[in-house]
Amino acid sequence: MKFWPLFLFLPLLAGCGEKTPPADVQDNAPRLVKALKVGAGGTAQEIRYSGEVRARHETALAFRVGGKLVARHVDAGARVAAGAVLARLDPADLQLAAAQAEAQGALAAAELRRAQELRQKNFVSQAALEAKESTARAAQAQARLAQNQAGYATLVADAPGSVAAVLAEPGQVVAAGQPVLRLARDGEREIAVAVPEMHLAAVKVGAGGTARLWVADGERSYRAVLRELAPAADPATRTFAARIALPDAPADLPLGLTATVSFAALASAPVVVPLAALMQQQGEQPIVWVIGTDQTLSARPVDIESFSDAGAVLRGGLAPGETIVAAGAFKLVAGERVRIAPAARP
Repeated sequence: MKFWPLFLFLPLLAGCGEKTPPADVQDNAPRLVKALKVGAGGTAQEIRYSGEVRARHETALAFRVGGKLVARHVDAGARVAAGAVLARLDPADLQLAAAQAEAQGALAAAELRRAQELRQKNFVSQAALEAKESTARAAQAQARLAQNQAGYATLVADAPGSVAAVLAEPGQVVAAGQPVLRLARDGEREIAVAVPEMHLAAVKVGAGGTARLWVADGERSYRAVLRELAPAADPATRTFAARIALPDAPADLPLGLTATVSFAALASAPVVVPLAALMQQQGEQPIVWVIGTDQTLSARPVDIESFSDAGAVLRGGLAPGETIVAAGAFKLVAGERVRIAPAARP
C-alpha cells in the first residue's frame, strides 16, 4: 500500500471550496439603478390621473309629482330610446285629483252661464259677472293642470342613452323631483378624474394631454383636453373634480372604462420624487443621488415641502433636466459608477 504525501491533496481541496463570483463582481460592472429625469421622466415628467369614462351629459331623471313607485321597467346598464317608458307611479290619486278639478271647472262654467243670463235681465251687476268669469277661467286652468299631472305618473326618457344608475325601487314613496334613475346620454364621452390640490398650479382648463384606455382588443390612446375643473374641493377627499374631454373618441365608447390621463408638467409645477429616492441620516438634511454625465453619483441635499401619495414634494435642490436615482438610495455611495436600467413600459 502506497501513502501519498498530504500536501499533494491540499491544492485540490482548496480548489473544491472556491465559489465562482457573480458576473458583475468578476467584471467590476457598475451597479444597475432605476433613474428618474427631473422634469422629463416618471413622476417628475408628467402628471397622471386615473379615472373612468363617463358621458358628456348625464341626467338625473325624476317624476314631476310625488307618489308610490309601482313599476320600474329598466335596470342599470339598459339601453333606452327617446320616449321609452322607464318607471310608473300609482296613478289613482292623480286621476281622482284630475276628476275633481274637472268637476269644479264644469260647476264654474255653469255658474258663469247663469250669471250671463241674469246680467242680460239686469238682475246682477257687471262686477258680479266679471267675478264669475274669472272663477270659471281659474277652474278651467286648474282642470288642465290636474290632467297634465295625471300624465306625469309615467317617467319617460327624454333622449337616447344608457341607464347609469338606479336610485329608487318599486314600493318606495318618492317626492316630486327626487331622482329615480340617472341617464347617460349618447354622444360625447369624457373621463372623470380627481385633481389633488398640489396640482392646481400645474393643470389649467384647456390643457392638452393623452388618455390611455385598456379595452378588450388592447390599449387605445386618445387626445385629451381638460374641459372643466371644479372651483371648490370635495369636503371629504379634498380633491377637485375634473372632466377630461376626448375630442377624437368614438361616441359608442363603453361607459365605465378605466382610463389613465397624462398631462405634461408646467414649469411652475412642483417637483415630486419617489420616497425611495431619498436618503437621510439622523440630524442631516435629506439627499438624493444625482447621476452625472459620466454615470457617477453625487449627493444633492434637497428641501422637502410636503409628502403626498405620489412621493415627496420638493421646495428646492433639483433643477429640471437632472437625472436622479429613483430607488434604493441607501445602498449607494458618493462617487460610485452606475448603469441606468431601461425604462419599463408605463
